[in-house]
Amino acid sequence: MAPPSSRRSGHSRRAQYSLFTSYVIAAAGAVLGAVLLGVSLWQPSAMSGFRGAAADATEPAGQAAAAVRAGSGSLLDDVAAYFRAGSQNAALREELELARIRLAEAEATRQENARLKALIELSESEGKPVAMTRIISSTSTSARRFAYIGAGRLQGVRVGMPVRSERGVVGRIREVGASTSRVLLLTDSESVLPVRRASDSLVAFAEGRGNGLLRIRLINLGINPLKPGDVFVTSGTGGYYRPGVAVAVVTSIQPDGGLARMIADPAGTNFVRVDPIWQQQVVEAATLDTTQPAKATEPDQ
Repeated sequence: MAPPSSRRSGHSRRAQYSLFTSYVIAAAGAVLGAVLLGVSLWQPSAMSGFRGAAADATEPAGQAAAAVRAGSGSLLDDVAAYFRAGSQNAALREELELARIRLAEAEATRQENARLKALIELSESEGKPVAMTRIISSTSTSARRFAYIGAGRLQGVRVGMPVRSERGVVGRIREVGASTSRVLLLTDSESVLPVRRASDSLVAFAEGRGNGLLRIRLINLGINPLKPGDVFVTSGTGGYYRPGVAVAVVTSIQPDGGLARMIADPAGTNFVRVDPIWQQQVVEAATLDTTQPAKATEPDQ
């Protein structure tokens, strides 16, 4: 029977040297580690150089790891943002629309405050009005042009009283209810208002056309002196309106006058003031003259 081929390490001098060397290296490492540990505990600043050298040696590996982490994080963020883009865009569009609405409301409030301020200044400069109220509705499709205001008999409003905004004449009270009134607008086909040109007191009539415009009809026919841009104001004739209130601006010329647009457009007017009739006695006298029947002449005897 053949003897076994395996031999113990103690029979090999090379193996013995290798084993002894590993024991020596392990012991030296342990002693060195213990010494370094003791130095670091006894005087920590003495190890700063070694720590700095170790940090410098591992810096490239740390940079690579950080780049990998950043790249992976940004990639995940990009993927998540891609899937959230639709909902975010919808939310942003909704916020933008709401912001536009709030901006429009703020602008409307600013303009309304400006109009109210102008009406208050108008009241202070031209006397106390009968009522200051809001236009609650108006006609826009028919040939007749009326508006309804939120003031009536209970507020002292009477038939014939002029209605104006901070810009100029709107119309005249046609019918009065308890808390509302109907206003005959200047653009109504039955409205006729004596006016004069603001620059030289040229006399004319502003007649409603039923289509949102006024016809400026000259009294003295001949050479038409009107030109686009002429401003007409109330003349005071008839006793209803005080003179000098803005009425219309000429937009085009016709053989006997011109066409004009109202300065106080009811479509852009929210608040108005109702003024007392400027010359009540003149209006009453004119009304009395038109209502009295003509006296019959007696036949000669």
